[in-house]
Amino acid sequence: MNPQRLYDYLHGRAQSGSADIQPVCAYVYDLAHLRRRADILRCSLPAQCQLFYAIKANSDEPVLKTLLNHTDGFEVASLGEIQRVRAVDSAVPIVFGGPGKSDIELEGALDQRIMLIHVESEHQLRRLDWIAQCRHEVADVLLRVNPAHVPQEATLHMGGQATQFGIEEAQIPDLLRLIQILPGVRLKGLHIHAISNNLDPDTHLALIAHYFDLAEAWQRHYGLKFDWLNVGGGIGVNYADPGSSFDWENFCAGLSALIAARQPEFRIVFECGRFLAADCGCYMSEVIDVKTTYGKHFAILRGGSHHFRLPVSWQHNHPFIILERESWPYPFPRPAVHDAPVTLCGELCTPKDILARDVRIKQLRAGDCVAFLLAGAYGWHISHHDFLSHLHPERVFLDNC
Repeated sequence: MNPQRLYDYLHGRAQSGSADIQPVCAYVYDLAHLRRRADILRCSLPAQCQLFYAIKANSDEPVLKTLLNHTDGFEVASLGEIQRVRAVDSAVPIVFGGPGKSDIELEGALDQRIMLIHVESEHQLRRLDWIAQCRHEVADVLLRVNPAHVPQEATLHMGGQATQFGIEEAQIPDLLRLIQILPGVRLKGLHIHAISNNLDPDTHLALIAHYFDLAEAWQRHYGLKFDWLNVGGGIGVNYADPGSSFDWENFCAGLSALIAARQPEFRIVFECGRFLAADCGCYMSEVIDVKTTYGKHFAILRGGSHHFRLPVSWQHNHPFIILERESWPYPFPRPAVHDAPVTLCGELCTPKDILARDVRIKQLRAGDCVAFLLAGAYGWHISHHDFLSHLHPERVFLDNC
């Protein structure tokens, strides 16, 4: 995102505040930046790869419309998400993941012409086969593998250990045999998405190479030909140090070399959400009080984790900038903290409503605004919006095209 463009907009909003309106509270998304970022990421990938957007990160209609034709398709995890995509475009490719798919969702996936359904268990496979047979159809599927080994650490693990995601690697051979006798499903390849928020391109390449090993071994052993290997997303955003990002260009160069050396026949799909959308948005909240309690400074915001749950969920201090507002409408002193650590709190009646803790600042006053950066993904969309029935934030979509 263009920091100056973002700052100009937010500062203008902040300066427009007055005592007779609600305190500033808004999400702001830069759609032009999102479009450019998608184009850069997609164009850097080797020709054998495709970039899908995982809409769970941010499924707003303007975001989906922006990414239409700037990615190769969308990854969804519910029938509701399928319907959101189809409301934007009737034909864009969709792949359908998620550990719990009801019969209604599987029916809906077939109704909406989903390109690939990621199957996460034997029971899910048999239900899909039964539903497709009843409809006299054949569903194209990928088997989601929970690999026995994951060659690096990351913030979240969906594989390499016991989780609800995918099919244990040791069980895959039985399903490869089973799927060949089920008339309602057609195996098109594998889905292996084992980690989330990895920040190191070299270890991510090692992960992709391991996925290649698994796919190629099963192809040889069972005489199969996979069309697709979906390697998930899992590429991270450094909230602790926003200036230090995942080196996508270096990763893509390494991926090109890996593909040239291994020459897999299947196409490779990335389904990025956070990595694609995080820096297209920010969450802005006005400071409505500043106080000191037992020697610690607290700024109370108009907003909090009911709007922006990510910092609480991941237990980190979220990066922010302060937008100063000089107007002060009251006839009494303005609460402030200077050259000291401050904790940024929301308006909820819980001590866990913290967006950043003990962060040293030069100055913060009641009436100033705080803009939390990297809030374009997993911000509004994972939050408990109606807890305590506070007003929702304004949501603004900027596009200079």
